[in-house]
Amino acid sequence: MTVVRDKRRFPSVLPMLLLSLMLVGGCFLSAAAAAPLSPAGSLSDEEMRKLLEKSLSIVEIDNELERIEARRSGLDEAISLTKEKLIRQEQDIEKQRETAGRVLRSYYTGEHAALMSAMLSFRSFNDLLATMDYIELLFGNDRQTLDDYAKQYDKLLKAYKNQEKEKREMNDLTAALIAQKERLSALQHEVDAEVNGSANAEQLRLLIEELGNLWNTTGIYEVKRYFKALAEAMNNLPQWMQDNPGYLQADGLSYSLKLPDTALNEFLVSQNELFRNFTFTFDNGTVTASGQEGSLNVSVSGHYSVVDEPKNGLMFHIDKLLFNGLELPDTTRRQTESEFDLGFYPGQFISFLKVVSVEVEDGNLLIKLSVSL
Repeated sequence: MTVVRDKRRFPSVLPMLLLSLMLVGGCFLSAAAAAPLSPAGSLSDEEMRKLLEKSLSIVEIDNELERIEARRSGLDEAISLTKEKLIRQEQDIEKQRETAGRVLRSYYTGEHAALMSAMLSFRSFNDLLATMDYIELLFGNDRQTLDDYAKQYDKLLKAYKNQEKEKREMNDLTAALIAQKERLSALQHEVDAEVNGSANAEQLRLLIEELGNLWNTTGIYEVKRYFKALAEAMNNLPQWMQDNPGYLQADGLSYSLKLPDTALNEFLVSQNELFRNFTFTFDNGTVTASGQEGSLNVSVSGHYSVVDEPKNGLMFHIDKLLFNGLELPDTTRRQTESEFDLGFYPGQFISFLKVVSVEVEDGNLLIKLSVSL
C-alpha cells in the first residue's frame, strides 16, 4: 500500500505510535483520512490514547478467546480419551476383582488350610520341600493377583481424578470464555460509540485498523522476542552471580544480595546484543524494563515476590505492559507472565540458600537469604 503524502497536517496524537504506523505498518492514512480534524469533533491526546488502548485490548481479548477455544478443544479431546480409558480400565478391573475375590475367599473359607496341614504331616524331608515349594508358588501367585488388582484400582482412581480435574478446567474455561466475550462486546460497543461520535470517524477507523495490524503482524512478535531473550538471560543470572560473588554478603547464617540495576544491565548486554537498547531500573518498589528498536517500543513494569513452589526463589509479576506507549490488557500480561519466566532463583548457584524477602530501592534489588537446612 502506498503512503499518501499531503501538506495538510494530521494532529500530533501519540507521535511514537503514528510514526510506527508509517514506518512499520506500511501505510498511515489515505487521501480521505488526511483531511484535518474538526475542532468540534476531534479527540484530545489523552482521549485518543484511551481509545487506541481499548482497540488494542479488543485485538488481544480476541486473541485470548482463540487461545481459550483452542484449549477447550484440546480438553474436549482429552476428556473423550479419558472416558474411553476409564471404560477399558473398568472392564480390566472387573476381571481382576473376580480373580482377587476367589483368592480372598480361599483364605476365608479355609481352602488353603489343607496345604498347611499337608506341610505339617510330611513323611520325608523331600515331601516337605516339595510341599513348601508348592505353597510358596501358590501364595506368590495369590500375592501377585492381589497386587495387580490394587494397581489397577489405583490407576482407575487416578483416571477418575484426572477426569474430574479436566471437567473442572473445562467449566473454568467456559466461564472465562463467557466473561471475555461479554468484555469484548462491551469494549467494542464503547469504541464504536466513540468513533461514530467523532467528526473524523473514517480516520479513526483506519488508525485503529492499522494499529491492530501492526500489533498482530509485528508488535506481538517483538514483545515475545524481548521476553524470550530476557527469560533465557535470567536463567543464566545465577551462574553469573556465582562468577561475581562480590554482590553477596554473609552475616552469620544469613546472607544479603545487593544487585544494582547497572550491574544487571551489564549482565544482560553480555548475554544478548538485543539489550544494548534495553534498560532495567529499580526504583521505589518497582522494577521497570524498557527497550526500543526502530519505531517499536516495549516497556514492562512489575514487582518480585518470594515463592517456594515449584522451587524457592523470586517470581516476577507484570503489573503494566506497554507497546509504543499503549497499555496492553491484563490478558496479555497474564499470557506473557505464564509463557516467560523472568524469575530469579539464587538456589541455583548456592543450593543451601533460601530466599526470605525482597525489596526494591533506588537503583538496587535487595534480597535477604537464609541457610536452608
